[in-house]
Amino acid sequence: MNAIQRITLLLVIVGAINWGLIGLFQFDLVAAIFGGGEQSGAFARIIYTLVGISGLVCISLLFKPSEEIASSRTPQPEK
Repeated sequence: MNAIQRITLLLVIVGAINWGLIGLFQFDLVAAIFGGGEQSGAFARIIYTLVGISGLVCISLLFKPSEEIASSRTPQPEK
């Protein structure tokens, strides 16, 4: 996993936690930190956009075979 994929995965996790807080407690953490409590704040909208783009980038992780899985599927030579 390269650096861009790690950053996008981190942003997706932040977005998921934020949605969990909205669903459970009606509290928008991103808007509270960056937008003064409003989702229409300029910086909060930038964060929402970055999280959305990160989600699109992370879609590629679903279809990328894991190196651990790929290496375990190769036949091991018998001793």
